[in-house]
Parts: sequence; C-alpha cells; structure tokens
Amino acid sequence: MGLTTLTLEVAAPHATERRERVEFLVDSGAVYSFVPRPVLERLGISPHDRQRFRLADGSTIERDRGDAVFFYAGRRGAAPVIFAEPGDATLLGAVTLESLGLVLDAIRRDLVPLPMVIATAA
Repeated sequence: MGLTTLTLEVAAPHATERRERVEFLVDSGAVYSFVPRPVLERLGISPHDRQRFRLADGSTIERDRGDAVFFYAGRRGAAPVIFAEPGDATLLGAVTLESLGLVLDAIRRDLVPLPMVIATAA
C-alpha cells in the first residue's frame, strides 16, 4: 500500500477568502490535521489550546491547537488543526476528512464521499 498525498486549501474561519494551498499526507489513523505553524500564522489562525500526542516510539509531544476551514474539490469543512513544528509531518486527519464528508479510498488513493447514514425511529 502506498502513501497518499493531496493538496487542499486552508483558511481561517474569519477570513475564508484568503486561502493557502497545502500538500498533505492523508492519514486516516490520525485524529487531527497537522499544518505547519508558519502557514497557520500567515492565515491569522491563533491557537486556543494545547494537545498532547503519543508517538509510535511511546514518547509524547504537545502541540498548539486552533481551528481552520479546509477546501477540497468544491467541498468546505471546518475542523480543529494542530500547529505542526519543524520535523512534524503535514497530515490530513480523520476529523478533517469527516468534516468534508469524505473518506480515503485506499485502492484509488483518493478521497471519495463518505457514506452518510441516518438512523430513524421505527
């Protein structure tokens, strides 16, 4: 199985007309998306919290967390975003994918519409 990279546009919730294109490694196993801090700062996105993450080697890191709007293939979704530091990968995580109504098709290595199911009372 190969790696999937895609380019999306990112914007601040208060200024969605000002966007920046970012190339992401799609990681549906990651909860949040990681975007380089300089990109988020240029867009005027400020952190409002810190989040702790456990790495594959068992160590932990802390990163700032804010909110961003993501655009892909005519879709728009708002999601938390992590301020990636030097050495961090630029990741597109599950919460962002779900906010866009998309899921990774690992065979085609592309994003496809997320099947939406609504349960109703009998």
